[in-house]
Amino acid sequence: MAARLLPSWIWVTGLTAGATVAVVFLALQADKGPHPTAAAVRPSPSASAGAHPSPSPKPTKAPEAPAASGTGRRIVYSLGQKRVWTVDAHDKATRTFTVWPGTVSPDPGTYTISRTRSATTGSDGVQIEHVLYFAAKSGLSIAFSNAADGSSPAPAAGKQTSGIRMHKADGAALWTFGTEPNTKVTVVK
Repeated sequence: MAARLLPSWIWVTGLTAGATVAVVFLALQADKGPHPTAAAVRPSPSASAGAHPSPSPKPTKAPEAPAASGTGRRIVYSLGQKRVWTVDAHDKATRTFTVWPGTVSPDPGTYTISRTRSATTGSDGVQIEHVLYFAAKSGLSIAFSNAADGSSPAPAAGKQTSGIRMHKADGAALWTFGTEPNTKVTVVK
């Protein structure tokens, strides 16, 4: 009796089904094993980096607000650390992040958010948003803001600027915190 050959479509179907079963089995086995995690690396803001889109980092668990920054609900800005904290009514820092200050900095002291603008053009020509004005110096209004396109600021070549810029996500969070009536800003060295 002569052996019959199976049609090629049966072979292809059988091999495909077998391969699918093997892949599903291996995937289930892999799902039961350990899962590696990648360490988050936060880019370091640098004035020399120029204007470029930057990722919105997650807020970091950084040191508590400086001890000499007052009490109660407030925004704390450290000139030396180039860092901002939001502090709740119980003196607990709720968020902290680094910023890029302009060439003109506010004097240490306590201020109140005096004016807000959802969006405008900064003195450097960059479209900005979440603008919280709180001080003035050298004829310039000093405010927190973020670039609308999420970029970090380019160096101010010979121009006086007073904006204190931050990542877009930090700008949105500071806006939410700072638009509450009578929000205080404490500037420390």
